Amino acid sequence: MPVVVKSQPGESTDQIIKKFKKKVLASQLLTKIRDRQYYKKPSVKKKEKLAEFKRRSKRRKRLRKKKNK
Repeated sequence: MPVVVKSQPGESTDQIIKKFKKKVLASQLLTKIRDRQYYKKPSVKKKEKLAEFKRRSKRRKRLRKKKNK
């Protein structure tokens, strides 16, 4: 899905660029491109996904402990 920014009358180029950057970040276009830049074996993808899950679950546990105190 392409990122499209239409300029409004009286809008400066800096404002248009700022809008474009926000839309690119929101669409996570750059992260997708970086992920696809090199081939990753399915086993590596699986390991990364599992590691991310473990990190998030650890963080949730820490936050729950702080909240309960």
